[in-house]
Amino acid sequence: MLEGLSQARRSEIIGQFASRSILVVGDLMVDEYLYGSARRISQEGPVMVIEVVADELKPGGAANVGNNLRALGARVAMAGVVGDDEIGRTLRRDLEASQMDVGGIVVDSSRPTTRKTRIVAQSQQVMRIDREHTQPISEDVSRSLLNHIAQMLPIAGAILVSDYRKGVLTEDSARAIGELARSAGKPLITNPKPQSARWLKGARVLSLNQVEAEELGGAPLPDDNDSLHRYGERLAKSMEVDTLMVTRGSRGLCLWLRGGEYYSIPAHLVEVADIAGAGDTTIGTMALALVCGASDVEAAQLANLAGACVVRKHGVATVTPDELLHATEL
Repeated sequence: MLEGLSQARRSEIIGQFASRSILVVGDLMVDEYLYGSARRISQEGPVMVIEVVADELKPGGAANVGNNLRALGARVAMAGVVGDDEIGRTLRRDLEASQMDVGGIVVDSSRPTTRKTRIVAQSQQVMRIDREHTQPISEDVSRSLLNHIAQMLPIAGAILVSDYRKGVLTEDSARAIGELARSAGKPLITNPKPQSARWLKGARVLSLNQVEAEELGGAPLPDDNDSLHRYGERLAKSMEVDTLMVTRGSRGLCLWLRGGEYYSIPAHLVEVADIAGAGDTTIGTMALALVCGASDVEAAQLANLAGACVVRKHGVATVTPDELLHATEL
């Protein structure tokens, strides 16, 4: 049975967070929340009228990965694309105000900044509105982005690719990022969608949720442990990765290491308020722990704990080093 991470070892790893730097590359988004109440039906049609009383903007997508890393104390550099619009400028200002290096953010006037607007009434999300273009970015924009990545990579401990299939990552740019990471001797940590995962073969870490793993693997994850072990081993080998991590919600996460080692890390029993953004927390914590010298298993255990901390909060949230340090077996 896998032993838990001791408090002393947890403290040793977390204590190094503030001295480490991560370069985050991917789809930058804004999560917008409109909060209100629904007390009547519109006279114009059979729909609720939401009386908005508050609104909130939060970094989303790869920007939320960066936000999570900053909340954990790490130094963060961001590389991605925003539109030439006010929401993109707001996002850039917010990231800069959080002391992130935003020099790798490219402005593309041909597309809007991806924005997901969630309308919440009586504490329940009743609608989500997405404003985005998902076509691949142009060669010129991609070239500019890669130049920024090449300039920022030398001072980063690792490069973390967070792909949401919004067009920033293309097959050519993904392969170029892999080459840059290898040339610089930096670990490549990836959290892609199944469609782009094969562009990132050879990564240090590939992280997927269960649905994504099943799509990439072409079959449901087996229930019995031996079959599950073999399933993940085959998938990790086909992707040529050192480590495959698959998050499974209430069933915890599974870890396959190069060489055939397999670990199942159970979920912490918590009251779940909101799972939005939990994957960003998990992969960010995993990457940061690894560059602090944690083993793959130790990093996954911390990532699992961070995910449990964040799903207890409403909305897209983050976790602090103090929360992670003092979280008990939840």
